[in-house]
Amino acid sequence: MNGKKRLLGYGLAIILGGSLAAAPRARAQENSTDTAKRKVKSKVLPDYPELAKQMNATGKVKIEATIAADGRVTNTKVVGGSPLLIGAAQDAMRKWRFEPAAKESVEVIEFDFSGHN
Repeated sequence: MNGKKRLLGYGLAIILGGSLAAAPRARAQENSTDTAKRKVKSKVLPDYPELAKQMNATGKVKIEATIAADGRVTNTKVVGGSPLLIGAAQDAMRKWRFEPAAKESVEVIEFDFSGHN
């Protein structure tokens, strides 16, 4: 019985150690809900949440952002994604800045939290 526990412990250590070797990262892709897409002046990539790293959580988060005429993000709404990753995506999205426009617009941005390079 003691040997089985030790083997299980080694297996767990190998799995967890391998997940630390490839540092997770996040990317953002823009998908506009309007035909005239707003240009991004500055992007902020989300920090990969520590709990998500520990749990080796990956996936995509879609955020619908309302952008004021001056280019600031005034509101965000989650369209879908893992609860472990949503907060980081929303925090980053609120820091984005877009080119000014004549009126408010709505953009859908997809953040990809990937455990690969």
